[in-house]
Order: sequence, then structure tokens, then C-alpha cells
Amino acid sequence: ATPEEGPKGIPEFWLAIFKSVDMLSDMLQEHDEPILKHLKDIQVKFSEPGQPMSFTLEFHFEPNGYFNNAVLTKVYKMKSEPDASDPFSFEGPEIIDCEGCQIDWHKGKDVTVKTIKKKQKHKGRGTIRTVTKQVSNDSFFNFFNPIKAPPNGELDEDSELTLATDFEIGHFFRERIVPRAVLYFTGEALEDDESEQDEDGDEDDEEGDLDPKVSYGWIFQKEQRKHLPQRSEGR
Repeated sequence: ATPEEGPKGIPEFWLAIFKSVDMLSDMLQEHDEPILKHLKDIQVKFSEPGQPMSFTLEFHFEPNGYFNNAVLTKVYKMKSEPDASDPFSFEGPEIIDCEGCQIDWHKGKDVTVKTIKKKQKHKGRGTIRTVTKQVSNDSFFNFFNPIKAPPNGELDEDSELTLATDFEIGHFFRERIVPRAVLYFTGEALEDDESEQDEDGDEDDEEGDLDPKVSYGWIFQKEQRKHLPQRSEGR
């Protein structure tokens, strides 16, 4: 008999990471978990030279009973040049917009909406009828349907916060989760993050009201020293 092929990779690898990282677990709902068990890889793709600067998060799924997409994508567009009117305010590339993708849900499997029943009273006859309607539902998969800034660029306070959080999550996936996925799975990266937060807190207490330029220079020098070769005791 032909031996059965075992599962490739670690089962529920990415779901375990989602559940252990606070920023991701806050987005996760109970009804998302059965779907994310089918997530087999997350990749970051960068824009080609000569194209507008951006990066794309690709979420690769194995065939499942929830949607037809093999890959769900989220594109983050970046600003890579300073404004001509205020060039000295430029602090490096920053995310300025993002674009999700359409999820081809199977019938009745869309976890981003829920059906509710509502009673309505007829104004003339006074009769009451029950109607059903779909409303949005909390889900990680709303991540692929981000809010869009209007043409005039003005957003209310809640929308600005939502968009800023989205940008932060995209950056976190690119810089931390994807490159260090194994360490987040084992928990080592979580310990490193906690240590960094503790160090930052101590430094803030010690620095007090130091000049920001001096503070940043000191931090830069400290980061540089981390990468210098260590001298032996005999030298």
C-alpha cells in the first residue's frame, strides 16, 4: 500500500501566532479561527524598481470550504519622497494608503456580515412584520476591506484612528511577523518585544526632558554599538 502523505509544515502554525500576538489577537474572532486553520503562508512582495513604492502582503490559503481565493492580498502604498514645500519634515518612507481585495465567499460562509431580524410596523395599517437584513460583523477578514480616504483627504477622528491602526498592522506584518514567524511561534520573539518595551520605558524615565536631537543621537550610537565586534578580555 502507498503510504499516506503527512501534512506539510506545522498544522495551525499561523493561527497559533495570531492567537499569541496581542495586535493580531485583538482582530481575531472565534468564527475566524476555523478559516485561519487553512492559512499556510504569509509572504511580503515589494514593488519593482521604477514603480511607485509599495509592498504587498500575500495570505496563501489551502483549499477550504469558506472562499474560493487561493491568495488574499493587501497592498500598502508608500510615500518615498519629501514634499517640495517642506523637505526637512521628511523622516523616511511612510505608508499613505492601502488597498484590499475581493473575497469570493461561498454562499452563507461570509463571516464579515451577519443576518439580523428586525420588526417593522406599517404606518398605515399598523401591522407588524419581521424583516431580515445583513449588517457588518467583527472579523479579521475585514482587514481586506479597509476604509478609503475621500478625495479631499479629510477623515473624521474615528476613521483616522482606524486607518492609522491599519498602517501599523501592515508595517508590523512586514517588519516583524513575516521575517520572524518561527520565533513568534515559539514565543521567543514575544519575550524580545517585552524586553524592548521595558528598556524603552526605562530610557524614557532616565531621559526626562532631554533635547530630542541629543536623545535620538544617543539611541543611534547605542544601536550602532550592538553591531560592533566584541573584544576579548585579553585585549
